[in-house]
Amino acid sequence: MEEQPLEKPIEKPIDVINENINPSITKKKKKKKKKKTNTLPDTPGKDYDTVARNHQSNPPSIPVEDLWPNHIFPVGELHDYTDNNLWRTTSAETRERDRIMTDEWNMVREAAECHRFVRKWAQTQIKPGVNLYDLCESIEAMNRRMVKAAGLKKGIAFPTGVSRNNIAAHYSPNPGDRNEILKENDVLKIDFGTQVNGQIVDCAWTYAYNMDKYGPLLAASKAATETGIKEAGIDAHLCEIGEAIQETMESYEITLDGVVYPIKSIANLNGHSIAPYRIHAGKFVPNVKGADPRYKMEEGEHYAIETFGSTGDGSVVESGDCSHFMKTWNAGHVPIRSKQAKSLFAHINKTYDTLAFCKRFLALDGQHMFDGALGQLVKLGLVTAYPPLCDKVGSYTSQFEHTILLRPMCKEVVSRGDDY
Repeated sequence: MEEQPLEKPIEKPIDVINENINPSITKKKKKKKKKKTNTLPDTPGKDYDTVARNHQSNPPSIPVEDLWPNHIFPVGELHDYTDNNLWRTTSAETRERDRIMTDEWNMVREAAECHRFVRKWAQTQIKPGVNLYDLCESIEAMNRRMVKAAGLKKGIAFPTGVSRNNIAAHYSPNPGDRNEILKENDVLKIDFGTQVNGQIVDCAWTYAYNMDKYGPLLAASKAATETGIKEAGIDAHLCEIGEAIQETMESYEITLDGVVYPIKSIANLNGHSIAPYRIHAGKFVPNVKGADPRYKMEEGEHYAIETFGSTGDGSVVESGDCSHFMKTWNAGHVPIRSKQAKSLFAHINKTYDTLAFCKRFLALDGQHMFDGALGQLVKLGLVTAYPPLCDKVGSYTSQFEHTILLRPMCKEVVSRGDDY
């Protein structure tokens, strides 16, 4: 029903009218509404980190450094050392050494926080029918945005790996590979890294749409990686870690199309130590028993613990078109006669230094007709090629990976998230 107007409209506010009737009635002042602020708590800690994460947009668009304006980033999952290293937890001396390294740990944590945001978003994009070229490009664009990429100071640590089925690692689409589509029965390994001032976080997981079929394969590599993390520590023998990883991995089996397959730990793929701007810093964490017993983990080291399970031979070979490249560490001076190769090498030095890159990156940089020049640099030993690593055709492989810090007083799984 239509509302009828009052016969005598009130022309003054009701409180003014009341004031005229009775002077003792005073006019009420309206309270000003306080503006809601999005300021963070003053003290870094669990609440501070939660509030900062809740400030992120969906999809993510705010760089991590802008979410933590004091630039103190969340600490990863902490583990006390056990057995002979238990004293480190309370030692004043180790606490002081840990404090001295705070700035370095904080840069790794910033990279880890970027990785968590990017992979959480990426997990919403991965599904059957996705184009792998587009997936890599979008993950890398998000990675650059979250880390607020600034040349060698901050950015992508290496190309995004999207290795399917029997390909265990090092596959990323080249500029011409635009027709690779993820299928329902594929097993996909997603491996990407982020770096801040050369401090690298290397972290990977496996996706399978058909988890009823492939669940045991993923569970095996996930459990094996957790075993590697548990066994890692200062003075831990790398060979013993490898033996424990293999024991966990090979306690699993999987039934595919009525055939039971033992899940094997891939013998010639390893975890590795990490140094500034060096993804492989010289030490390797084996995935099987039998490694050289002389090598140990040491205080202050930075490791990627990654394990690979397979329904195939448990061994990989290089196969297929190469996408991953990296300037050879300490290659020394080698004369380059080709003008084009010399120009490309100068670009690699300036843009990537010893960080890994791929052909897509070079194309994005505006480099043209670089295949021949890149081949020459590989032949001269100035650049190393890392082709896809494949088990036998028809097999399936899985991978899980975390980055850990062997701090003086505790072990920190810096890349841990609520996803894995």
